[in-house]
Amino acid sequence: MSPSPRSPKIRSALLAATVACATAAAGVALTTGTASAGTLSGTLYRDPDSAAARWVAANPSDSRTTVINTRIASQPAARWVANFNINTVQAEVAEYVGAANAASQVPVLSVYGITNRDCGGASSGGAPDLTQYQSWITNLSRGLGDRTVVIILETDSIALLTCLNSSEINARNQALRTAVQTLKAANANAKVYLDGGHSAWNSASDQAARLVAAGVAVADGFYTNVSNFQPTSAETAYGRAIISALNGQGVTGKRQIIDTSRNGGAAGDWCGDDNTDRRIGRYPTLATGDDAIDGFLWVKPPGEADGCAFAAGSFQPSLAYSLATGVADPTTSPSSPPSSPSSSPSASPSGQPPAGTACSASYRTTSTWSGGFQAEVTVTAGDAPISAWTVTWTLASGQSISQVWNGTLATSGSAVSVRNVSWNGALAARATAQFGLLASGGVTTPSLTCATA
Repeated sequence: MSPSPRSPKIRSALLAATVACATAAAGVALTTGTASAGTLSGTLYRDPDSAAARWVAANPSDSRTTVINTRIASQPAARWVANFNINTVQAEVAEYVGAANAASQVPVLSVYGITNRDCGGASSGGAPDLTQYQSWITNLSRGLGDRTVVIILETDSIALLTCLNSSEINARNQALRTAVQTLKAANANAKVYLDGGHSAWNSASDQAARLVAAGVAVADGFYTNVSNFQPTSAETAYGRAIISALNGQGVTGKRQIIDTSRNGGAAGDWCGDDNTDRRIGRYPTLATGDDAIDGFLWVKPPGEADGCAFAAGSFQPSLAYSLATGVADPTTSPSSPPSSPSSSPSASPSGQPPAGTACSASYRTTSTWSGGFQAEVTVTAGDAPISAWTVTWTLASGQSISQVWNGTLATSGSAVSVRNVSWNGALAARATAQFGLLASGGVTTPSLTCATA
């Protein structure tokens, strides 16, 4: 979901900072289910078990709770389906969609499991190959029910292609086209949107050509500004330019979704983990008043981190408070984490290093398949800041690691070490960093050692 600090998404956003202007957050609260313009109607579903809602419930006495509850947790946001597990995804989706259907509301799913996700950035991972990706999508589609559901399919999968060669791009395009067809065949009322990047990234003509190649003709349209900060006015103009370019290529009737979760303040530098210039934007609604726009949605849940200063997808009350108020976090007192993992791609496991320990590392298996698995390691600094870290462990018999992201892998026989990359080695006291891995062999939970040298 979130681009790496080295991705072209950030470079283009930095260039755009000189010309982008801040827009005021338009507080259009969702109060009715009547749509004006667009093809969608209904009331968006608010998940009572979102990361923001769990934090609010766990921290009733925190000075930030009222603001975060009334301005963020009270609003509908997308549920991210991001953990690659073929065996459990159907039940996960069916439970969420079923709850929305029971409330007669419209659920929004951000489906995020494409192979080589995020090009090795902060939200890397996904399916180990496109064959298994299609199996995951097929099982996911079986949980969609038969009512309206909005699907934001694979953020950055079309705008960010720098890590793929031409044959891999062709394979991804086919995978996306097949995924759209699979989802819509399972539920005729599913509304599926493909990745349109944002207005400070690729040109409208380039993005339109990419969308056509990825099968937008069989989708309902495209989305823009997910996990970014470009003003709604810029995104609206960009969307119209894409639609015009699509029309010129014979692809008509497509509409736009705009992520307004964090675009009510400054644009510019992509990563918002430690940027207090960000604000929540227009409140989520399907009543857009614009024939070309199907929804203003909160696809990236406000307060969930991008993977720069904090673990990608983890809910950070300091970020949520800043987005909601425009002022810095007023408290230095510790707060309880959500009671269960975030619905975005990754969340920090509980546990801190013992006093006097420079750093610690915890391990969890995030998905499994026949003959292999995916895992995530969270590195936590001790009571003092650190400038670098290395995690070591021993592979079990028959295990091997094929890929590591957000870290540099070295192996010698069964001995494994992963050290930080350039941008995630320096950690403040008690701060965390994460790396992920793909491996073959049986699933185990190894004993990890963390060192700062």
